[in-house]
Amino acid sequence: MASTTMGDLLRLMGVRELALGGLLDLPVPVRRLRSGETLFHEGGRVESVQIVRSGSFKIFHTERDGYEQVLGFAGRTAMLGFDALCLDEHPNEAIALEESTTFVLLVRDLFAYSERTPAFGRALHMLFSSALARQSEHTDVMAAVSSEARLARFLLQLSRRMAADGQSPRRLLLRMTRRDIASYLGVAHETISRSLKMMADWGLLDVDNREVEILDIDRLQAFSQGARRQTDDGSGERRKARGGVGWRPVPVPCARP
Repeated sequence: MASTTMGDLLRLMGVRELALGGLLDLPVPVRRLRSGETLFHEGGRVESVQIVRSGSFKIFHTERDGYEQVLGFAGRTAMLGFDALCLDEHPNEAIALEESTTFVLLVRDLFAYSERTPAFGRALHMLFSSALARQSEHTDVMAAVSSEARLARFLLQLSRRMAADGQSPRRLLLRMTRRDIASYLGVAHETISRSLKMMADWGLLDVDNREVEILDIDRLQAFSQGARRQTDDGSGERRKARGGVGWRPVPVPCARP
């Protein structure tokens, strides 16, 4: 495992160098993962929290019947594993969606560093707050009635994250699969492809496999607030496998002609 300095981590967290104090040159392990490699396993022992330095991750829980329920996607500056601090084991699993790196902070060191450098403690609190805010994003997505609106909200959330990282908020590269997105949104995976095509036909998006360009972000925002026919309740894939009838998207007018 490679290493860098606490100064690099704190700068990523937005702490000014003048406030770094004695932690500036403290070595911090950096873990490198290949696409598809596991960061931590569900049920695994909790030894550290990890902050995404580069790349992206999928967080998911495997149900008893083997169904993989996607809980979220994490990118640069996201803190992973924090939800296991009050437990003896990780409640979910995280895998890399691309070549990724993370800063590794051992649980036993978190409070010691906070006491040693108040700026680190403040930055850590901000990371915890940011992690909780990201979890609440799923609530906002699922509040939408239709699958198209859920997908639009999801794309807008990705857009905001890209903008926060200094990247284009309009050009998105979806590292996750359509099935991953469907699990996260609680719809059948075929619905994702249909909804993307529909939004492309309406001039909201330009879709080329995993590359998505938002053509009109204002219209997409208005579209995401629409309340239309009720969508799949999250068990659509399994109902379809048992011979049930899946939900079909209903075309609706654009936000403006």
